[in-house]
Amino acid sequence: MRLIAFEGLDGSGKSTLIQEISAQLTTKGQAFVITREPGGTPLGDEIRHLLLRTTGDAPVPRAELLLYEAARAQHVERVIRPALAEKKWVLCDRYTASSVAFQAGGRTLPRENIDWLNDFATDHVRPDLWILLDLSAEDAFRRMEGRKLDRFEREAREFHERVRAGYLALARENPAEWMVLDARQAAVELCAQLVAEFKNRGWWP
Repeated sequence: MRLIAFEGLDGSGKSTLIQEISAQLTTKGQAFVITREPGGTPLGDEIRHLLLRTTGDAPVPRAELLLYEAARAQHVERVIRPALAEKKWVLCDRYTASSVAFQAGGRTLPRENIDWLNDFATDHVRPDLWILLDLSAEDAFRRMEGRKLDRFEREAREFHERVRAGYLALARENPAEWMVLDARQAAVELCAQLVAEFKNRGWWP
């Protein structure tokens, strides 16, 4: 079993790559679960609505962080940990790195508080590999043109640039745990690179 976390700016193609790699796992007969944050559970989906809605009272940055962590704790206990116990792969669209990138990078909250809350919420369940689909804020905004935007997607470009910088800093901190992909490439090319990485690590079923 493997926990693989997919990270990146909105519009970077995480969902598309997850679908590509899940198709490859299906052909191998490997059981897997696709999930996401915030969300993944009924409670998490309710919190997701509170976090992403564009009407009503928006949470202040500290409340925003705590809502994410509450959803994450539920997600780990109800979905991720049970799936790993059943020897399934877990393909997760966002995980703890998103809180560091968005709330420390984007919102400028203290990193040490976020790291502690991430550890507490996950009970130290960490991904085997982080996949960063790296894309400039300009390219991300171009991809999102014409679609209905949530509260984060409506943030200024400077916010998204800080988020991207936060992700890249995380990847530099622990290069053995991260794979940085150029999100401007086609999904099939990204999938091939990811499968090659899994094979190099001796993980591919």
